[in-house]
This record gives sequence, structure tokens and C-alpha cells, in this order.
Amino acid sequence: MRTFMPTVTTCVSLLLLTIVGAQANDSDFFEKKIRPVLVERCYKCHSEQSEGVKGGLLLDSRDATQRGGDSGAAVVPGDVEASLLIGALRYESFEMPPDGKLPAAVIADFETWIKAGAHDPRDTPTGETKSAEIDWDEARRFWAFQLPEPKPVPKDLPSNAIRRPLDAFVASRLHKSQLAPNPEATRRVLIRRVTLDLTGLPPSPEEVESFVSDESPDAYERVVDGLLASPQYGTRWSRPWLDIARFAEDQAHIVGNNTSLCYPNAYLYRDWVINAFNEDLPYDHFVRQQLAADLIDPKDKANHVALGFIGLGPKYYRRGDIEVMAEEWEDRVDTVARGLLGLTVACARCHDHKYDPIPTEDYYALAGVFASTEMFNRPLNEKAERDKDGEAKKPEEAIHIIRDAKPQDLNVFIRGDVKKKGEVAKRRFPQVLCSAESLSLAFENGSGRLELADSIATRDNPLTARVIVNRVWGQLFGKPLVGTPSNFGSLGERPTHPELLDDLAVRFMDSDWSLKWLQREIVLSATYRQSSDIDTAKQVVDPANTLLWRMNRRRLSVEAWRDSLLSVGDQLTLELGGPSIDPQDPDQRRRTAYSRVSRLELDALLALFDFPDPNTHSPKRNDTTTPLQKLFVLNSPFMLRQAESFAKRVTATASQDSERVNVAYQIAFGRAPDGDELEIGMMFLDGCDTADQLARWTQYAQILLASNEMLMVD
Repeated sequence: MRTFMPTVTTCVSLLLLTIVGAQANDSDFFEKKIRPVLVERCYKCHSEQSEGVKGGLLLDSRDATQRGGDSGAAVVPGDVEASLLIGALRYESFEMPPDGKLPAAVIADFETWIKAGAHDPRDTPTGETKSAEIDWDEARRFWAFQLPEPKPVPKDLPSNAIRRPLDAFVASRLHKSQLAPNPEATRRVLIRRVTLDLTGLPPSPEEVESFVSDESPDAYERVVDGLLASPQYGTRWSRPWLDIARFAEDQAHIVGNNTSLCYPNAYLYRDWVINAFNEDLPYDHFVRQQLAADLIDPKDKANHVALGFIGLGPKYYRRGDIEVMAEEWEDRVDTVARGLLGLTVACARCHDHKYDPIPTEDYYALAGVFASTEMFNRPLNEKAERDKDGEAKKPEEAIHIIRDAKPQDLNVFIRGDVKKKGEVAKRRFPQVLCSAESLSLAFENGSGRLELADSIATRDNPLTARVIVNRVWGQLFGKPLVGTPSNFGSLGERPTHPELLDDLAVRFMDSDWSLKWLQREIVLSATYRQSSDIDTAKQVVDPANTLLWRMNRRRLSVEAWRDSLLSVGDQLTLELGGPSIDPQDPDQRRRTAYSRVSRLELDALLALFDFPDPNTHSPKRNDTTTPLQKLFVLNSPFMLRQAESFAKRVTATASQDSERVNVAYQIAFGRAPDGDELEIGMMFLDGCDTADQLARWTQYAQILLASNEMLMVD
């Protein structure tokens, strides 16, 4: 059999290029990589504000840029070589800008942008918006900037559609559209769905049969409570948070063997997150600890590992240079703002936000908090060798967190240029989220991290509860109520069920910010318990299932899928915590959430199955379907090992192949095979003698593991 690993490596490289291309085709890439260069280096000669437009070329709007000037189209979306702008930047035709060629990395950004479609959110030429022009009262009328309030629960709805208050909001929308919700899923489907959703693991055949045969009215409720109490719950729910926190254990740029900026003990932060979920740490405390645990309780050093939320971020060489540190500050602002608030504050680094009421000084007010903070390699124990500042000299002997440095307020860097300083921006919270009374209040307690944490984790913040409720909903339904979970601004999508989102957010806060309460409330609902069956008539009215007339059929994450493979072969080990693993190692039996995550070279298995780029905050997972995934399933040593383990488990349970096929389906899918499936299985297995029985059964087991049903949840 042909070895597959070199092919996987090659194709994962192509996959990563595809991911980069997808990122280039969004507003964030344009605002961070393209617009600042145009403003700084091109607008002087090629904008409506220019004293004389050179070559008839305007670059301050999308249409003008694509139309081009006297020589033709400056940008042709998707065609780098036909875009005259690229030839000019390369100094192959014209020489732009004339005062010096741009760095190769900047030119590469323009090439990537054009190749991905040249996404350009600009409509018409606009000058820089001044914060003084913002009507703050008007700005705060935007839905996301108003405090969520409890909503009256709709009445007079079919009783079979209402199990929890949230169902009434969904049923009301369906009723207005003359749609009825789907009937409840079968018990076999339901227990597989909720077990995978809450623990990331499939139910055992015994658990399925116990639930199916339990006729007590609270049977499902008891299953849910047991899953929420399981230690495996925290392992499953830690991973979406680690995506938000762009968790990783090294850096994208490593010079030679210099690993001084890597994080050998990053797993300690992951363990803290897992424990926090298992203990149902209130979400407001969860947030505050990750921003300011050392300031909340300086003596509770065991809890300071939570500061890995910031401390494990990207770091760069030449950290004494302000240009380098400005990049790190942007990462911290972006992770906190998009991750916790659902706002693209980092878009205001070079200019006032073009679409949201976030002036440039608001960006630098937040960046100043992180400029007043420093990375700190706190020694793991007393034996660790320390330098004069008390830091561990060796990364492997350190916990990688942060601590306060000398407080400083940053100047606004005009157009993002660290050499051009504008007015000083006092450290404070974004103005649109401040009341009129607190608008002028600056952060004055050290770095301001604790004040920042308190400003985020409070009922007075209209975004925090909404954002996390939306993320949890998206995990459980496959589609969040706000389709852009990290952008609640004007360019983000509006909530499909705004009253439902607000009501859940308020009740979540009323329930001590308990994530387990929130998840329990959702999975006990009639909306969650619907079947995923397609009704043709309903689909004509609502093809995208926006109104939630059915459950969305969803694909498992790579973590849940790999764990399921190990589970059906009875190979999975369930110990909590500890150092990272290689998920492709056929002998590695730990859960996939414990995989090593590298910014430099993401594991090929993880990358192949849509694991996010750990260099940046990730709002949600993308789903791709490629031939490479099936080739991995057919050829990889890991899959072959799981198929053999599954085959051994099945053949040991019964002597007749017909019984074994039934057992295989019960283990893998929680159901019996239908007539055709049994017949096909028997045809495949017919005629194998004792000598090649295991080999044939291994092939059959691999077919089941490679099936869509193994990858999907109804």
C-alpha cells in the first residue's frame, strides 16, 4: 500500500494556502493589510484629496481602484498579473510609490488580496472620520449597544412546541410564517446528539439502550444532568474557547533552534480552562480571571495560570522595537475585543473605524492597557533558575503569563505609523460602551487590566452576555443566532431571533452567568430536540432553516470525530489534563483536545479537518469536504489501527457474522442495521475463512468508520 503521509503534508500546505486566501477575502484583511498602505503611501497622489491626481488614477474607492487610470485597470479581482497595481508595486512597469519600493511582505499581501478576489468594503471616497463627529447618543441606539432586556414570552402557541421559554420565541416566528416545527427526534438520535454536544463523545450501546427503554418522564432530563456533571464535559467545551483565545504552544516565526519564545507548559492554561468549565465557574469570573487573576488575588498563584489567555499570544523577536510591540498590542486588542465583545476594534488602529463608532483613540486606549503589561515567565517551582527580574531562564521551567509593567498611555500613531505620533489616548473602555457619566473615566489602577476586566464582565456591558450566549447557541445548533459571532457591529449580521437572544442573555446573567445552566436550558428545549428531517414544503419557505423548523444536521469537529473513532474501538483513555499529544500517533489514545497546537506548523490531521489557524482569534470553524479527507481515512496508519481495534472488539462479542454486523452498528451508530445494510455486510464478509477473518473484518470496520454517519450528527 502506498504511503500517504508525504501526500498529506503536501496537500496540507495547499490547504493552508487556501485558508490564507479565505482570510484575504474579508474586511479584516483589507482593513489591516491593504487600506493602511493605500492611505499612507498612495492617497497623496491618487485620491480625491490629492492636489493633482497622477495618471488619472484614484485609489480611494473600490470602483475607482478597479477602473484604474489612463493605463487601465489597477486591480482585476482574481488576476494578479492583469492588475497594473502589482506591476507598479514590483517596480516592473511604473514605480509606485516613487519614494521607495514597498517591502516584499507588503507586496505579497496585495498579491494575496487580489488573488482572493480583492474584497474591498469601500463604496465611495471618504475622508477620515473624526471622533468629534460621532453622535454618541445616536450610535448607542444600534441594537448591539443597547442593554439586553427580558422579553415577554409569546403566548397562545401549540403546547407541544413549548418546553422551555426559548421555544416560545422560535414557535412564534414559525407561526407567523405558517410553519410548524419538526416532531421530536427519535430517542436513539437524541441521545447521540446530546452526548456528542455536551461531552464530545458518542454514547455507549449500553447508554443508548438504557435511555431508549426508560419510559419515565424525566429520563432525558436525567441524561442531560449526567452529561453536564461528567468530567468529559470540560474537555469538550474547552476547545471552542481555545479557538477564541488563539491557543498555541509556539510561534509562527522561529529562528533556527531558538525556542525562547515558545510555551512548553502552555497545557497548564488548557487544564485551567477545562477545570473552569467542569466546575461551572461563572462566566463573568471566568473572563475576569483571564485578564487580571494576579490583580484580583495576588496570593492565589495557582489561579494565575488563567492569564495564559493573553500570555500565550504571538510574540516576536526584536521585542525592544516599538514597531514589533505594536503588532503584539494589536493581537491583544483584537483577541479581547472580538473574542469577548464581538467588536472589530483593531480595525481602528490606522484610522477611525469606517463602519462602527470606534475612533482611533479608542483603539490606542485599549492598546495602552497591553503596552502597560509585559510577558512574564513565572518559575514553575523554587528549583527553576531565575534571572534578575525573577523570570525563569528556561521556558520549560516557566508558566507563561503576564504581569503589570510601568503604566503608560500611548500616543495615537497617525495612520498606524509608530514614527508619527498624535495626541495621547488615555487608557479607558471604548466610548460607545460607556455611559455618559463614565465617558471621561480613565483606567488608573496599574496597567488598567482589572478595570478592563470589570468593564467587560458586567451586566452594564450590552455585549458580553450576548456574545457568549450566541457562541454557545452556535455550538449546539451548528449556526449561531448572529451569523458573525465575533462581529456584532454594523457590518455583522443581525440576529435572526433578537428577542430570543436578549431573553437568554438576561436569564443567563440572572442564573449567575452559569454556562451549564445555559447549555441545559438549550438542550432541554423542544427546538433542540427536533428531528433534522427535511420537509420539502417547509424547505421551500425557509431553505436556510433560519426560522429553526428543524435541527441542523451537523458535521463533527475533528476532535469529536477522532475521539469517536477511538471510542468505538474501545481504545480511548479519559484522564484529564497533562502535556500535549500527537493526534496522528496510532498508539496515542488520549482525547484530541489535548493535541499539540503549533503556529509554525499545524498538525496535518488537524489542518486537514478544518482546525482553525492558531495565529489569530477564530470566530467559528469552517467545514470543507475534500478528497484528501477520504484518502486519509482510507490510508493513514491511524485509521488502519482504529479499524483493526474496532474489528477485534466486534468479533469478540459474537460468533456469527450477522450478530457481529448488528453489534458493529450498535457500537458505531447507536442503532441496528437496516435490511440492506445487513445484506451488504454479509455479502462482503461471506467466504472469508478463519485465517483471513480479522483482515476482512478490519476492512469492513474501516468502511463503517469512513462513512458519513460516523462524521455527522443528526
